[in-house]
Amino acid sequence: MDRLDRLRQFLERDPDDAFSRHALALEWVKRGDDAAARLEFETVLLRNPGYVGTYYHLGKLLERIGVPDSALQTYREGILRAVEAGDTHAAGELRAAAEALED
Repeated sequence: MDRLDRLRQFLERDPDDAFSRHALALEWVKRGDDAAARLEFETVLLRNPGYVGTYYHLGKLLERIGVPDSALQTYREGILRAVEAGDTHAAGELRAAAEALED
């Protein structure tokens, strides 16, 4: 059984497991399926908006597929969520990504 199948099994047991869903999205990125990755990242944020690491990865994906306005919006939302969570490291990374995109 490969990694993708294992992650799907975890999600069958707990569809709201943000860690497994985020890992599944990263696996889709690795395999080059941006549409599947985007769907999984967006599902993470829909179900667990405080899972701040996902904002960065979704933003980078959106940049790569040519949707910079959505990427910037994602970074900004992530900054707000990171600040709320007291995660200054994530907030800083998201700010840097947003600033790089704005330049």
